[in-house]
Amino acid sequence: MRMRRERVVRLLPAAVTFLLILALWLILSEGGIVPSYMLPSPVAVISSFVTDFPTLMTHLLVTAQEAFWGLLIGIALAFIMAVLMDRYELVRRSLYPVMVITQTIPTIALAPILVLWMGFGKAPKIAVVVITTFFPIAVSLLDGFRGVDQDQVDLLRTMGAGGRQIFFHIKMPSALGAFFSGLKVSASYSVVGAVIAEWLGGFEGLGVYMTRVRKAYAFDSMFAVIILIVVLSLLLIALVNFLSFVTMPWERVRENKE
Repeated sequence: MRMRRERVVRLLPAAVTFLLILALWLILSEGGIVPSYMLPSPVAVISSFVTDFPTLMTHLLVTAQEAFWGLLIGIALAFIMAVLMDRYELVRRSLYPVMVITQTIPTIALAPILVLWMGFGKAPKIAVVVITTFFPIAVSLLDGFRGVDQDQVDLLRTMGAGGRQIFFHIKMPSALGAFFSGLKVSASYSVVGAVIAEWLGGFEGLGVYMTRVRKAYAFDSMFAVIILIVVLSLLLIALVNFLSFVTMPWERVRENKE
């Protein structure tokens, strides 16, 4: 019961802030302070969401698939690159600047090129998600690998442990916290990257639907899509938090002691 009360107390400020924003939105839209074509009322957005629910779910499934597969490939690519850069200094000096350069290219500028190369299917959207998500995970993992306690590494070496044993028993557990921190960022980026790629071409997805309703000046439907994107991103982050909770039991013990 004590932990539950503490959790409620932690969530209370965010809940109050959310309710204040919702109240301000309602006052501005329903009071006529801001025109409806600039800021639809929450009632209109909810009504549009209910009316278009089947269509929204169809497009949501497509975007979720693109975000999931792009994030999964991004995790695998980031893990491989982080391990190589941690193991070989020459690889780190060669790859790290290239990784940084890829993040300076705006996604909105890169997406049309990928669409030109790969067509209007899911492939260019997944590629955009991979490019968007792998960098935070790779950097976080690399920092986690290089930030291990060197005394623990030396101890295992004196006991005859090899590089593989040191990696699995010391480096990987120590880097999990940094990995999940980067994964939270990438999880939210994955949905945004998929939607941005869908803006520039395609047949299905929340980005495609958003473009259609924008051209039809149905801004209540557009706001409904935005809220759906936020919900999908929050669900992915919640999934990452759950995986972190399951895979790092020592963190639960530390929180209970505190």
